[in-house]
Order: sequence, then structure tokens, then C-alpha cells
Amino acid sequence: MPSQLETAMESMITVFHHYASKDGRSGTLSRKDLKDLLENELSSFLKSQKDPAAVDKIMKNLDANGDGQVDFEEFVSLVVGLSIACEHCYQMHMKKSGKK
Repeated sequence: MPSQLETAMESMITVFHHYASKDGRSGTLSRKDLKDLLENELSSFLKSQKDPAAVDKIMKNLDANGDGQVDFEEFVSLVVGLSIACEHCYQMHMKKSGKK
């Protein structure tokens, strides 16, 4: 039976490939694929972005090799960055509630 972490990693891979395969290419996300993923899988994050060009800026920041696509390694940097931000919020919440 997989551990929680293994299940989380499998979910991340499955979600990436679900959206990356929509346009026939299973290895990368186009701008539209990324937008669909953000709207469906990270809707709270996307709604908190008041900038209408947020998807374009995220795409530009993730596309490290400049090919106009986001591959899995580039996608992982988004997940890691958001996870770190969430963990910081978790730590602040724990301090406010008096838990360690």
C-alpha cells in the first residue's frame, strides 16, 4: 500500500498528464492547458490573483527553457513554490494558535 507521500506524488503526476494530454502532446502543457489546470485544480490560488494577465505571467515564469510549453519539471516548480507558501501559512497559523 502506498504511503501518503507516494500517493501525493502519484496524484501530481496524474494531474499533470491529464491536462498535458488534452492537445495530443502528453509531455507538456500549453498556455491553455495550464490555464485549465489552474482553473480546475488550483482555483482558489487563481481567484486570489487579481491580475487578469496572471496566467501569462505564471506561464512565462514556469517556462524556464522558453519553448512556450511547460514540461513536468517546470510544472513541479509551481507546485513546490505553492507548497512552500502554504507551509509558511501553516506555521503562522500554528504560532497564532499556540501550537508547535
